[in-house]
Amino acid sequence: MEGVSLGATYLGGESCQFRVWAPFHQRVELHLLTPRERFVPLEPKQQGYYQAVVDGFEPGGLYLYRLTRELERPDPASRFQPQGVHGPAQLVDSRFDWEDQCWFGLPLENYIIYELHVGTFTSEGTFDAIIPHLIRLNDLGITAVEIMPVAQFPGNRNWGYDGVYPFAVQDSYGGPTSLKNFVNACHNHRLAVILDVVYNHLGPEGNYLGDFGPYFTDRYKTPWGLALNFDGPHCDEVRNFFIENALYWITEFHIDALRLDAVHSIRDHSPRPFLEELSETVHQQAKRLNRRIYLFPESASNDVRLIRSRELGGYGFDAQWNDDFHHCLHVILTGERTGYYEDYGEVRQLVKAFREGFVYSGERSRFRRRRHGTSSREIPAQRFVVFAQNHDQIGNRMEGERLSRLLSFEGLKLSAGLVLLSPFIPLLFMGEEYGETAPFQYFTSHSDPNLIEAVRRGRREEFAAFGWRGEPPDPQDEATFLRSRLHPNLREQGKHKVLQDFHKELIRIRKSLPALARLSKEHMEVAGQDKEGVLFVRRWIDREGFDVFVVFNLAGQEKEISLTIPEGEWHKRLDSAEPSWDGPGGKLPQSLTGREVPICLGPRALALFSLAQN
Repeated sequence: MEGVSLGATYLGGESCQFRVWAPFHQRVELHLLTPRERFVPLEPKQQGYYQAVVDGFEPGGLYLYRLTRELERPDPASRFQPQGVHGPAQLVDSRFDWEDQCWFGLPLENYIIYELHVGTFTSEGTFDAIIPHLIRLNDLGITAVEIMPVAQFPGNRNWGYDGVYPFAVQDSYGGPTSLKNFVNACHNHRLAVILDVVYNHLGPEGNYLGDFGPYFTDRYKTPWGLALNFDGPHCDEVRNFFIENALYWITEFHIDALRLDAVHSIRDHSPRPFLEELSETVHQQAKRLNRRIYLFPESASNDVRLIRSRELGGYGFDAQWNDDFHHCLHVILTGERTGYYEDYGEVRQLVKAFREGFVYSGERSRFRRRRHGTSSREIPAQRFVVFAQNHDQIGNRMEGERLSRLLSFEGLKLSAGLVLLSPFIPLLFMGEEYGETAPFQYFTSHSDPNLIEAVRRGRREEFAAFGWRGEPPDPQDEATFLRSRLHPNLREQGKHKVLQDFHKELIRIRKSLPALARLSKEHMEVAGQDKEGVLFVRRWIDREGFDVFVVFNLAGQEKEISLTIPEGEWHKRLDSAEPSWDGPGGKLPQSLTGREVPICLGPRALALFSLAQN
């Protein structure tokens, strides 16, 4: 598939090409609203497509499609919806003065991801307002910025997963040109950009795709309604729509990676699944563009086929979000065991997460009441993205509390070390680095009263499994959105500044010590016992000796333990309990020698040692 042909393509001068898939209709007309109102019939093509080249229409012009002389709808492949999800589409000039000609992307193992929501990261809630903060993210050590979905959604407050125009950049964020400015600025700061895309459903309000053709199927259901038609009659054209969308982001907007939301909810029983076709097509385009471009699926199924190479029967995605790692860490540090957390809480599970990736690789899950997952033992470490927090794990709590509300200061430092010193790709959620106290709650700005009430009811039902009492914050109330905005002034205050400096030091150490920079399960040894509540991780470069070891005290009390380490002089690189990190005071020496070494580690503390030559 070459380029992007759906929607309105500006050809220069006053000429524009329109192309839409509408197999349900015998006639499709273009309703041009500006600069003068007129109707233009589109020419029918094969497989239900309609197309025309129209003169006298320039960027900024508004248009609709009239279907069989009765129904008027915006373009399903609209590039911009300046009047919202129910308004007309606007023609966009795709030309842009890029300054990233020498940017070819980053190696996957160099990714340190910072996830953010455009609407709440700044008070302005726009792409342009984020750009001044890129210097700080650079200084922190971040190498990739992930933005939650930006496809046009109803109103101006939403997480982004209610998008209904997959090609249109949200107008309240600044629209398509502002997104390009943002990507261009990121690349100038040597930051990769990851875009969260949603190919498992469309939102409920303004979702008019079904008026054009069989985009949806009633043979399957998702938690959000009808499933997309990826394996039934006419599915080739539906697949084409979403594959062109992926190519659109990486080609026209220079996006470096796509995070695919909840792919376990994509229902597809075809011999060549949509996800496999998507992966192959995107990676072919990456070769043509001579850029490193990645696909990161999110899945709750623990299915290694997603990240196994196509040569070995997999889909060939590059790295997967690993919820198991998060759940292990969260339960051990918070003690919460309701909902899906009932399956976790043992140190041996965290050991397995470090060693393999997935914790559930075929074992029975109490929460699911069945066996769950496949073994990821042979999957390379750089194919997993791990985190202590993300938008889902915070925002899908009833009150949207961050770990800063659930853990002590020592616990926050410990969770940061577990993520950033792991052999996987780490992800931080906006504000995590300084212990942001604002919640991240679920918010919407729908216009349909029935839909608003259905969303409220759905949130109440969702929390029943966790046993949380009380009334969830009203998603439709603007105050819920405003509460979720960051408090940037905290970054330079007291323990918040110390925590930010601690994250910065962890990232610096991760990058500077070769044993930590190398993402490898094969060059790592992990041990831990539930009784002791201690995790011991050794990582190295060659077989002559271990270059680095880290000890994590997961317990809430001081621990005296005996370490077995190789001969040599080991220097302390980091002790989270030291006063310099606002800790209670460390009891570790500056160096260790010998094989059997007793140490005393404070509660919720971590310590890192490396061989003297490092």
